[in-house]
Amino acid sequence: MMFGFNVKKTRKDFDVLSSGVIYFDSACMSLKPRQVIGKMNEYYEKYPACGGRSGHHLSKKVEDEVDLARREVARLLNAKIDEVIFTRNATESINLIANALEWKEGDEIIVSDKEHNSNLIPWLKLKKKGVKVRVCKSNEDNTFNLENFENCFGEKTKLVAIVHVSNLDGVENPIGEIVKIAHKNKSLVLVDGAQSFPHKEIDVKKLGVDFFVLSGHKALGPTGIGVLYGRRDLLEDMEQFIVGGQTVIDSSYEGYEIEKLPNKFEAGLQDYAGIVGFGEACRYLRKVGLKNIEKHLNKLNKIVTEHLGEEKKIEIIGPKEAEKRSGIFTFNVKGMKAHDVAKMLDASKKIALRSGAFCVHSWFNDRKIEGAVRVSFYLYNTEEEVRTFVESVKKIILLV
Repeated sequence: MMFGFNVKKTRKDFDVLSSGVIYFDSACMSLKPRQVIGKMNEYYEKYPACGGRSGHHLSKKVEDEVDLARREVARLLNAKIDEVIFTRNATESINLIANALEWKEGDEIIVSDKEHNSNLIPWLKLKKKGVKVRVCKSNEDNTFNLENFENCFGEKTKLVAIVHVSNLDGVENPIGEIVKIAHKNKSLVLVDGAQSFPHKEIDVKKLGVDFFVLSGHKALGPTGIGVLYGRRDLLEDMEQFIVGGQTVIDSSYEGYEIEKLPNKFEAGLQDYAGIVGFGEACRYLRKVGLKNIEKHLNKLNKIVTEHLGEEKKIEIIGPKEAEKRSGIFTFNVKGMKAHDVAKMLDASKKIALRSGAFCVHSWFNDRKIEGAVRVSFYLYNTEEEVRTFVESVKKIILLV
């Protein structure tokens, strides 16, 4: 037993692990437990119908299951049911906000210098409308600089779009303080929670955020399902982004009547299997305990940092302290290309991890770094796997 949950027992829910793979790429996409896969199959096998359209019992079952899934997500976020909008992923959620908010020439948006392309490109695209994007620089160790942040605000700063936990180095930004500063400056706050939701207890009301986005595929859920949380008053006032079936109550050749939340933003036939599967993933996370997962990731990161952190040929990206990087260990081996290191680890010990720029090209280009190797842990990883990784990296170092 470890931190309130049994890792060995948990691993039995993930069939792919029986192949011998050491999966250290969960920041990109987590594995899916059999409970989630089973729930998706349940939809296709037992009630494969449209929800909210037809009057028969299968349709009603779909509607009920989608409602249950929405409630599971709302429970983990401490949000109201109609504040949870299902999308395809965090990227679509951010694009929804970028297109649904009203922008005026001269409006400003603040982002950090470590944003994933999904939380950078939609805002850069708004430059065509005369919107300005300001980049808040981090500290030398890649942690957030609150003083720089305060200095970024102007009279027309409308939105702060900020990552919660960085996919680059695992650093958590001080969202509570960021929100207070932003609201003091009369700016809205959108938080990219794609990397925090899978292993942290999130309370959107306590954090005070205006918008919070996440992707199901990083949190034991299916691909192609995401969530946008938004304050009800903001969502009600916002324009629709994608419109069509299910987003209207009635229509004529002259106009239409907009649906209420959350249907207002959920256009067309939904990914019912993905939604119910993600609801099951949320139940799984709640059962294991997000605090337990967070403690487990910190322990694994501490082990790898203690063994590789002092190696002269290893360059860690981000803070040196493991506790500041949650479940991510990003590094380079001096004298070797990141992709080569990743390929060697995969070929020698079936260690699956990420190499490259992790969709944070802006950060790497600014520092003239080609890329890096990223290890990202999750609830199914073990101390034994970490030690295998450490030993493998030490052998690679000897080749340089």
